[in-house]
This record gives sequence, structure tokens and C-alpha cells, in this order.
Amino acid sequence: MYNKNAWKKYDNIDEVMKFNEGYKDFISYGKTERLVTKESIELLEKAGFKPFDKFKTLKAGDKVYSINKNKNVCAFIIGTKPVTDGLRILGAHIDSPRMDFKGNPFYENSGFVLADTHYYGGIKKYQWVTIPLALHGVVCKKDGTVVEINIGEDDKDPVLGISDLLIHLAQDQLQKTLAKGIEGESLDLTLGSIPIKDDEKDAVKKNVLRIIKEKYDLEEEDFVTAEIEVTPAGKARDYGLDRSMVAGYGHDDRSCAYTSLKAILDTKKTEYTACCILVDKEEIGSVGATGAQSVYFENIIAKVLEKMGHTNPLFGARIALENSRMLSSDVSAGYDPLYPSVSDPRNCCYLGNGLVIMKYTGRGGKSGSNDANPEFYSWVRKTLDDANVNWQSSELGKIDVGGGGTIAYILGNYNMNVIDAGIPVLNMHAPMEIVSKADVYEAYLGYKAFLVSKN
Repeated sequence: MYNKNAWKKYDNIDEVMKFNEGYKDFISYGKTERLVTKESIELLEKAGFKPFDKFKTLKAGDKVYSINKNKNVCAFIIGTKPVTDGLRILGAHIDSPRMDFKGNPFYENSGFVLADTHYYGGIKKYQWVTIPLALHGVVCKKDGTVVEINIGEDDKDPVLGISDLLIHLAQDQLQKTLAKGIEGESLDLTLGSIPIKDDEKDAVKKNVLRIIKEKYDLEEEDFVTAEIEVTPAGKARDYGLDRSMVAGYGHDDRSCAYTSLKAILDTKKTEYTACCILVDKEEIGSVGATGAQSVYFENIIAKVLEKMGHTNPLFGARIALENSRMLSSDVSAGYDPLYPSVSDPRNCCYLGNGLVIMKYTGRGGKSGSNDANPEFYSWVRKTLDDANVNWQSSELGKIDVGGGGTIAYILGNYNMNVIDAGIPVLNMHAPMEIVSKADVYEAYLGYKAFLVSKN
């Protein structure tokens, strides 16, 4: 099924449409990595997976999951073969480009109270103005209390936003490049404009803080130890008159996270231990305790081996990783007919043609790329063909036009066979991204086939 349109093979598209209803619900709720983690735990437990600390020992057939700092999820189905023979790993990231509150966000200016933000990941700043925005996150109070924030998603909630200069007075702004038309320091969120009566200084700010105090019992100082993320408000929607696509925030990379998670949820037993790991911080370099470069993944595999009686679990984890096979489940740039000049039409991916396999990503001369071995690519190719999965090969745009990376090279450092396999996306990193429902479904089928694959 290489490089063929997936829609043409379906006798009935009802299953494709039904699967994507679940996906739309997933990304409509999961606007942040914390929310995706929370949602993933609910799905895992519903499917019979249990937390790691509930097991004294582990054996073939056990379904176990672990979380890390509320931003990583790692799920396993223990296989019949020894874990040190290698795992079948699906790895996706659950963070997406956005804006975060700064440590001291609130200030008043000219009758408005605003929140100072710092953008996260690669964004086109002009895309984030004049659209409805929501707040998600946590505030950690000094007494240890954690307060969850969610404003802008319920129909009864207000939405927030960032203003832009009116066209009538924008002659100077329009002379600037797209990169400079909106500056990062200008991406400040409007929170309110009603002042407290009989108070002259910062009267609007005091009123907004009063509202926050009444709803969440929070003081201004509490936001120093907070993690508030600014995301587009609203649910994912069907896109196109034929409802063939999904418009929503965070397809990069939650489309691959959902399909990877669903693949392991719907897998019964495996010969090789199946694993789905969802990581944070990919959009800023996969750094930190919850990024793919953390030792968390290695440690949790060691803990699995320890519960299986392995005498040297840390060494065993290294051997297991070296013998593993992994699909780095991450999206690719779908061909856009409005911007054909950035793509090589023979070596790009098209919406509707199924799962995208990328031998390498990177920039220019493949800088920062994993560049998978063709022997492993050939095995993946056969696995997908045997399962009748539509798939296509792709590069991330023309040489020297740009580029990007995934977590593949990080896991490749374990001497593991890894290749990128994901979903084509239009408008990548924009507040509204577009994917094909057929590609979402074919990715799920491909990931599921990979988890139960044999040598």
C-alpha cells in the first residue's frame, strides 16, 4: 500500500470516522502535557493497565504503566520473550508550541490588566494574535497545595486574547517582515478592564486579582511557583465539507501520541514486550527531567527487569534498549498546494496517503538527524505491507529550506534501531493544525502491527 490514497481502499468509512471522534475528544481535552498524561492514565486503567507500584513481580501478559512528574507516561505489555531480547517501542511527545506565563505575569497599563508571557517552542508569533485563547495549568502554593487552572474551554467561560494593531494605523507594521511584525515581548494576554471603585492605583489589576482570589484562593505571589500555559480555546472540529480532516490545536504531536497509546491499549498479547512512551519538552530540545534525554526511560526499564528477578537490572536495561526496535512517532510536513515551492513533490508526504516513514529529518546536510539504517527500514516496510497499512516515505521539505528534528536520535544513542513514523500535518505549529482522518487511522493500524511484529 505504498504511496496510495487510503480513502480508496475503504468499503465503509464509518470505522475511520468513529476512531477520529475519540481522537478529537482526546486533543480537545488534552491541551497540555499534564492534561494528556491525566487523560492517558484514565484510558490505560480502563483497558486493564495498572500502576507500576501495584506489582510486586511482573510476568508475561502483565499490563503496567508508570508516570513521571505528571508529564511522562510509559506503558508496557510484558511479552513472552525476555525483556533483554528487546522491546517494540512507540515514542511520541505530548508538548506543543504555546505561550507560558512569566513568573511575575500581572501588570496594568492604560486601563487594561495584562499577563506577561514567554512563548514555548517554534511559533509564528503573528498567528497567535486576535484569536480566542484559554489558560491551563497548575499553581503550587507555599503550603504544598496544587490548584488546577482551566479558563476558556467551557462555553460559559470568558476567553482571553492578544490584541493586534488595526489596519488603519498599521502602515509601519506592514513594512516589517513576518518575523518582526509581532515581537515576542508583545505577546501579552488581556485579562480585564474593570477597575475597583475608590482605588486609584492599579485598580483594574486589583479587580482581576480579586476574581482570581475568589475563584481559586490564590494570591499574586503564588504565580511565581506556577505553570500556566496559554493555548487556543475551543474544541477540535471536522474540517472540509466531506469531513475528511480534523482541525485542532496540538496535532504535533498528539496525533501520534493518541494513535500510539490506542495501539497498545488495543493490543492483547505480545512476543516482544510492547511499550508506549509519551514524553515532554520535545519542542525545546527534549531536555530536562521529563524530556526524552532524561534517564527516566532507562530507569523504568531497569525497574521492570528488577521486578522480573534480573540480577543486574541497570545493565539489563542497556541491553534491552540496544536490542529494541522503535518507531519515533512524530509528524511530518504535509504537502500544501498553496506553498508548493518548499517541497520536493517526489519526496514529500500527502494528506490521505497514510503513515509517513522518514528515514532522516534534520537540517541542511541531515544535521541533527537519526538517519535510520535501510535494513531496519526494510523490516518496517514489510511489517506495514503485511498488515495492509497505507504508508508513504517523506523528507521534511526541500534541502536548505528549513528542517526539524524528533526524539529519534536520542533513543538511537542506545544503539537501538529507530525510525520516524508519523502523520502528515498542514499548518504545523499554528494554533489550528490540520490532519487527515485517514492518516490518523492508518497510523493506528501501523503502530498496532508494529507492536506485535516478529523478527
